Amino acid sequence: MKKQPPVREEDFQHPVDIDEELGLFDHPKNVKRLLFGFFTCVALLLMVDFFFHKHTLFPWEGAFGFYAVYGFVACVVLVLVAKYILRPLVMRKEDYYD
Repeated sequence: MKKQPPVREEDFQHPVDIDEELGLFDHPKNVKRLLFGFFTCVALLLMVDFFFHKHTLFPWEGAFGFYAVYGFVACVVLVLVAKYILRPLVMRKEDYYD
C-alpha cells in the first residue's frame, strides 16, 4: 500500500483548486476549537465530582475521578482488543475481491 504524505497545517492556508468543498474538520483551527471544548467539558465534569455524594458499594468507587479513569481505561481496552484481536479475525487479504 502506498504511503500518503503527512498533512501539514500550511496545506490549508491557500485556496484549494478542487471541485469539492472542504469539510468542517478539514481546518486545523476548527479541530483545535473542538478539542478545547472537549477538554473544558472534561475539566468541568471532574470539578463537579467534588460536590456530589456517591452511593458506592466498594471503597475505591468513592475516590476522586474514579469513574473518569475507569471509563478511559475501558475505552482504551476496547480499542486495543478491536485492533489486535478482532481485526485479524475479520480482515481479508488485499486481493480478496479481485
